Amino acid sequence: MLEQESILFIMLVFFGILELIRLGRVVSISAVVTEDASRSLTIGGNMSVVLQTTILLVISNTFMTFAWYAHLQNMAHKPWLMAALVSWGIALCEYLFQVPANRIGYSALSLSQLKIMQEVIALTVFIPFAIFYMRQSWSWNYIWAALCLLGAVFFIFTVPGKPISEPPSIVRSEPLAQPLR
Repeated sequence: MLEQESILFIMLVFFGILELIRLGRVVSISAVVTEDASRSLTIGGNMSVVLQTTILLVISNTFMTFAWYAHLQNMAHKPWLMAALVSWGIALCEYLFQVPANRIGYSALSLSQLKIMQEVIALTVFIPFAIFYMRQSWSWNYIWAALCLLGAVFFIFTVPGKPISEPPSIVRSEPLAQPLR
């Protein structure tokens, strides 16, 4: 049963990432990136901005997931300060991938799109880590969380955001209601 559920989850995540890439191609076509910026930010010749960002964020999130949670299993008997220092070292590796990923991604994606993309990738990395590395039991809640994130992907990547207008004035020249007599 666990294998079938794991396969279902992996397929769901795979199609979610494919959708991110597909939507990203639409977004990156309309992006305006200067020649100098695109030259200094690319990690692959023909690779789309979203694919580059996805690859770097997967690597980044893998490091961060280990930094955040692996000490619970591997260093449970060590003082917390030692676990914090080791985690901090792992997190430094995470930042070496995360910063370029965000810079590359921000050349074609909005900040909101970049954040939702990171959240999808974080869940994609976390669930196999939790099940296979930390030996946590499978839960259908992983599927429901992934579906919620796919909804977030849909709304952030397809519905254009509207700027927030100024709030209406609350000062009125006449009272809202006549006083009771």
